[in-house]
Amino acid sequence: MKLPAKFMEKMLKLLGEQEYGQLISALSGERVYGLRINRLKISIEDFLKISPFDLEAVPWADDGFYISGEDAPGRHPYYHAGLYYIQEPSAMLPGQVLGAGPGDRVLDMCAAPGGKTVQIAAAMKGRGLLVSNDINAERVKALVKNIELCGIRNAIVLNESPENLARSFRGYFDKILIDAPCSGEGMFRKDEAAARSWESFKCERCVKMQESILHCADQLLRPGGTLVYSTCTFSPEENEQMIMRFMASHEGYGLVEIPKLAGIEGGRPEWATYARDAERAGDGGYAGNAWDPEDTGKTGIAGKKRNTGNAGNIDSMENTENAENTGDTENTGNAGAAKHTGNAGNGGSLRDAGSLERPNHGIIERTARIWPHKARGEGHFVAKLVKRGTIGTSAAGAVVDFEDTTTYDMLPPAFHRFVEENMNCFPDGVFLLKGRHLYQLPEPPPSLAGLRTMKFGWFLGTIEGGRFEPSHSLVMALDKAAFKRTLDLEADSAEVRSYLKGETLMLKGEKGLTAVCVAGKTLGWAKQTGEMLKNMYPKGWRMLR
Repeated sequence: MKLPAKFMEKMLKLLGEQEYGQLISALSGERVYGLRINRLKISIEDFLKISPFDLEAVPWADDGFYISGEDAPGRHPYYHAGLYYIQEPSAMLPGQVLGAGPGDRVLDMCAAPGGKTVQIAAAMKGRGLLVSNDINAERVKALVKNIELCGIRNAIVLNESPENLARSFRGYFDKILIDAPCSGEGMFRKDEAAARSWESFKCERCVKMQESILHCADQLLRPGGTLVYSTCTFSPEENEQMIMRFMASHEGYGLVEIPKLAGIEGGRPEWATYARDAERAGDGGYAGNAWDPEDTGKTGIAGKKRNTGNAGNIDSMENTENAENTGDTENTGNAGAAKHTGNAGNGGSLRDAGSLERPNHGIIERTARIWPHKARGEGHFVAKLVKRGTIGTSAAGAVVDFEDTTTYDMLPPAFHRFVEENMNCFPDGVFLLKGRHLYQLPEPPPSLAGLRTMKFGWFLGTIEGGRFEPSHSLVMALDKAAFKRTLDLEADSAEVRSYLKGETLMLKGEKGLTAVCVAGKTLGWAKQTGEMLKNMYPKGWRMLR
């Protein structure tokens, strides 16, 4: 693999000769492979009993495992049953650190292709609301497929800008994950095309996008909420400096310590300095992409100025024993006093940060860096921030309008007939009827009017001409026990391969709609005529060989 010359020059300057040599040597070596068990479909213990792969636990992800590069997990029937998600191990850290749980309202802001959404959904256990968004319409298609493949029932999928999200969901979310668009240096070993296209995704361009996304995230997050920011790049401008600038311009955030496991390192304080700080300190620290808050051409955010009153900002959160139990930022033990800035004002835009009190650079060590020469991963940066306030309180101007929903009893008779004829049970929730399309969610969502909505929730199927046609996502999200007629195939059988290729199976059985399974886990629908099983597996999902 040929690395970009400018990237190599930058890394040499940052790391020094010895560590630079270690990094380049690692990038010339073999990449790392992994998968995460999808606990919405199967427990870790049960999967380990049937796993066709030799698995080794990833230290920083409860459900993550290393696999061999010789394995082909994407071709196994268990993949098509949604029992695991193929993911590079260092990319598992942000979702783990977020600490989502049942009942939370969570936003995955840059979600495609969906690996972190699947991880978050498993932690939520089908309760609460997960909004998965991506601004790229083509990538959203993969996001929708992975949500359906993995049986997620509490997700809405949007194709929107951060600014539009902020207008519709102000102060709504308990937890937000930003796996930000970045220069992608942690992808070099995984994808040589990333190295070739590095010049096209310059750090300066990415910094502007990241600033804008973070600014909008602040408006979307409730007081007491958690914000996790991550990238797969090594550049300080997009990592340490981005977090310090955000905290300087958005008062009331504290950094939470992320445990340093198995070679994970903290952020580097010497890289957290940006231009004006370096001038004040006179310490010659690395300033990276020099940023002057008075130079509006470099900020990428116009934003209106806000009167922040006597809000202050949090400088220290020392008593945070682990990344999963942060509680209220005002109740962190020996956290140090919140520093009052008086009538600080003008805190809404990064361009105003020069007039605000800057956090101590040393706290950047609470963030996490995975380096390919230090840990078994391709590379990631993760920061976990908590917004000052009491969890559960609403921000000013928070969401008040919600989508119209209905109950099971009020649904058209066609759906009732389908359930009676084909199901043993059906999950509780609220229903949304959008034209012919029927969806379900655990709770009413905020109004989605004016937003590009690709998926209004768990898509159940369509109602037309007095009939209900079930979707593939309906069967994928439920256990075998939910269906009256099932066919369970062996993972190594010729029949399961034929089914996944879309072929008719010459198998006799009880007439009617049938849930086809592998190892007791649903794969899709088929229609049993009595003499044969007519295949209903989606054409776009079929195995080609």
